Amino acid sequence: MYDPIRASDLAIQRLRANHPSLIDLTTGRVQRLLAALGHPERRLPPVIHVAGTNGKGSTLAYLRAIAEAAGLKVHVLTSPHLVRFAERIRIAGELISDARLTELIGVLETANAGEPISFFEITTVLAFEAFARTPADLCLIEVGLGGRFDATNVFDAPAVSVITPVDYDHLELLGPDLSKIAWEKAGIIKRGRPVVVARQPDEALEAIEREADALAAPMLLMGRDFDAWEERGRLLVQMPERLLDLPPPALFGGHQFANAGLAVAAALTFDTTLGEEPVGRGVASAAWPARFQRLTRGPLAEMARARGSDLWLDGGHNPHAGRALAESASRLVDRDPRPLVLVVGMFARKDAKGFFLPFAEMRPRVLVTTFDSPNAASAEELAGAAAAAGLSPEIQPDVTAAVQAALAVDGPAPHVLVCGGLHFAGEVLAMSPETWPQ
Repeated sequence: MYDPIRASDLAIQRLRANHPSLIDLTTGRVQRLLAALGHPERRLPPVIHVAGTNGKGSTLAYLRAIAEAAGLKVHVLTSPHLVRFAERIRIAGELISDARLTELIGVLETANAGEPISFFEITTVLAFEAFARTPADLCLIEVGLGGRFDATNVFDAPAVSVITPVDYDHLELLGPDLSKIAWEKAGIIKRGRPVVVARQPDEALEAIEREADALAAPMLLMGRDFDAWEERGRLLVQMPERLLDLPPPALFGGHQFANAGLAVAAALTFDTTLGEEPVGRGVASAAWPARFQRLTRGPLAEMARARGSDLWLDGGHNPHAGRALAESASRLVDRDPRPLVLVVGMFARKDAKGFFLPFAEMRPRVLVTTFDSPNAASAEELAGAAAAAGLSPEIQPDVTAAVQAALAVDGPAPHVLVCGGLHFAGEVLAMSPETWPQ
């Protein structure tokens, strides 16, 4: 495998070694470090803050593309990274440089003065410091985990808050029930500031509405106050005062029409004067790696091409993501009726059976494997979950062997979908610098 470590990532390894990875759901340590730095979070351009269980990254990708198509300079903070840490921090359109990262790590460690702080907390503050030093028109900030006590939740008056679909995930920290998870996500809603909300299960919606009502935050709910749908292959977005007829989303899958529609509504809430032309260009040009991404480069893609197969990569890892992924795979097979093969690796703490269940009716061939992480599920554990979901899994030692086995069949060249988690997807993308996210 190609070694993706760069000079700056050695500095990041130092940060990991010096600061715990354990999640502490509080903003106190972040607030302390921000104060020591003179509050860079107060010197940022307008912020759109995005929380939710699924679709956060895709929604941010559409928002960034729309804003840039409109000529805006945009800072972006996302997590986790797939290959290189720099993917998390985009400064006025460009990934943070090695030199800037190394400089800011030194600044932050000096300011922190050895006080307790987690890796995610210090890197969040690093992003805010980087953003405060460079002029831009807009900041897009993705919540790391939950929302209410997330390290990013330090903005008193975001321009817009956005809540993507809420579902079951990270139950050990946010659960146990959907109402509690939604309460955590709704913590990014701020007094009097607009919040744009995706369609939600009733239990989640009740918690979000209670928070918005308590804070007198104007709430725009998909399916009630605005809507987005696919019609004749195009994206239609009905806002309270206008209807937009837009190109189809750049990212594959029916759920991407909802993600793109949510982003359009958030963008128009931020700037009601945005024209349909830049909005459409943004929707049609967004890029977000490992979200039903077709791989055309790298060693696994070359193997697939030699067989006449297409290779896809997706980092979804919970039941809600499994449903969206199964729907996307079904679209793919309907469009091009060849066999589907899943290659799956996943963290041990995930609901693997819930992820597999949406595929039960499709009956794809399933190859399960593991990857290089102490938190990875074993292939045997995944095989048990797949079997419990009514599938017939085969065990392979690693992703390369699994893709080779997926292709080594008689008959039509299959569609091969590598999926199960962002860490697993990152291992695939790290195999060659050709596939590093840019």
